[in-house]
Amino acid sequence: MTAILMFFLIIFGGAAALVLFVIALYNGLVQARNAYKNAFAQIDVQLNRRYDLIPNLVEVAKTYMAHERETLEAVIQARATAIAGLGAAKANPGDPAAMAQLSGAEGGLGAALGRLMMVSEAYPDLKANQNMAQLSEELTSTENKVAFARQAYNDQVMNYNNRREVFPSSIIAGMFNFQPAAFLEIPTDEAHKREAPKVSFN
Repeated sequence: MTAILMFFLIIFGGAAALVLFVIALYNGLVQARNAYKNAFAQIDVQLNRRYDLIPNLVEVAKTYMAHERETLEAVIQARATAIAGLGAAKANPGDPAAMAQLSGAEGGLGAALGRLMMVSEAYPDLKANQNMAQLSEELTSTENKVAFARQAYNDQVMNYNNRREVFPSSIIAGMFNFQPAAFLEIPTDEAHKREAPKVSFN
């Protein structure tokens, strides 16, 4: 009788240990997923700040650049596209299609802002405008914060993806449908945007 009891205790103990092990792996995956989603929330904050600065920048530039309507409209349109891209990514952080949409939209916005800054060089009064200088400085500061937030997000995505791919976590990830998360990349043809743009109106 004692041997049978001991046998069942061993079986029960082994099953309990296995359940606890599975729970620990599952919880680790959930924590890693929550970490990259939280990191994306920081990108969201900084991009929204960037988007809020752009209309003011365009408004100041419009006063001096009456003949550059196409350039100014391109910035506003690119901003609208980027806001839509951020909305899609915010709804599902890590989703490959959403992250690709945001990456493309941010690339387009960066290019439009770059054209605006290049054209503005031909307007000395605009370069000397204090509001424009302040907005440009805030925009550059925000770009730096976006870059740091993006790096933190990508680090958390790598941690999560590593967890879901290594054995035995990969079995739990497959059982509970933990999908891979996508990095927020900068397109290779826009590698120059890996550094925040140097904007100066002094």
